[in-house]
Amino acid sequence: MENVSRRNWFKSAAGLTVGFVSIPSLVDQLMAAPVSEAERVYTHYAGNNIIRLGSNENPYGPSPKAREAVIASISEGNRYAFEATNEFKKFLADKEGVTPDHIMIGNGSSELLCVAGIGIGLEGKRVVSPFPTFRLLMDFAEKMGATWDRVNLNEKLELDLEAVASAVTANTKMIFLVNPNNPTGTLTDWGTYQNFCEEMSRKVTVYSDEAYLEFLEPSEQRSMVELIKKGSDVIVSRTFSKIYGLAGLRLGYVIAQPDRIKQMSKFQMGGGVNINQAVLAAAKASAGDDDFMKMTRQKNAAARKVLEDYLTKKSWFFGKSHINLLFFPAPIDGKTILAKTQEAGYQIRVWDYAGKEWCRVSIGTLEEMQGFVKAFDKIV
Repeated sequence: MENVSRRNWFKSAAGLTVGFVSIPSLVDQLMAAPVSEAERVYTHYAGNNIIRLGSNENPYGPSPKAREAVIASISEGNRYAFEATNEFKKFLADKEGVTPDHIMIGNGSSELLCVAGIGIGLEGKRVVSPFPTFRLLMDFAEKMGATWDRVNLNEKLELDLEAVASAVTANTKMIFLVNPNNPTGTLTDWGTYQNFCEEMSRKVTVYSDEAYLEFLEPSEQRSMVELIKKGSDVIVSRTFSKIYGLAGLRLGYVIAQPDRIKQMSKFQMGGGVNINQAVLAAAKASAGDDDFMKMTRQKNAAARKVLEDYLTKKSWFFGKSHINLLFFPAPIDGKTILAKTQEAGYQIRVWDYAGKEWCRVSIGTLEEMQGFVKAFDKIV
């Protein structure tokens, strides 16, 4: 695959010249990229008749309010969503306590991760992140000729912020963090996390991915948007793909200083007006649906406990998850796990980390997790 560069982007007409890989197609490829040797070796299309425990999707969504909003939005399906997009940016700005100039929306936060990478100018520079993490931005940065400096998690599979700080050099352009973290589900203390982001943002841009924030109880949902309001060089990303259950409709947004938004907007396909009416309506309805989010959190915790209890009974180590996944060392070889779980009707992920293979299992419904535990026990 060819490298992506700011120069090539500017030379291209909307980034689609001959021989150039556009950001949307590159994002699709990176999203589907294997995260282990087992996944590289075992590549098999699972089909639609499989229980998907590999993508951290919400099995209960979209919410009833979102479904009603989508149906109502069909009457505007003949109109481009110019006005609806601007209105939604204002809605988000009010929700986050910032101005619309602080907001950028896109087709899922994945697109915006890559746009941030090219907008901030990672080409030829270095990006530091804990590992393992949601690696899309770093994989994209490497395609741009950047260097990815990985920092292992601590023994609890939490972010090792001191080690991250030590990895920053004069050539570091960005620090990328996910809290709560994917793929481990662990949560770093918010006070420690905020102090770190505030201090490091004086030296380098800090990207805080908060895709799973809403899985925490409302009293625990502390966002780094507060630092942006103070003027810090922090970028926060959110998505409607997780607790809101809109992964298939695609909508995400970032909050950052207005000058950062301007930098990133130069590289967004369609200038942000390629969002559709249906997802804007669904997202607006979902954002205020506290009952649906509460229901999801409760059912997710109950279903997660099924797998936690199983792993505890087996005396297998796993990260303390606060969200909709669990991460634990693979008890047998990863390729066999992938093949056998798929034969049993389940799709999960296998990661390479610290010289070992690890299973990442998304949390489905209570019934799905009960079935998975039985199937997995027979396999291993």
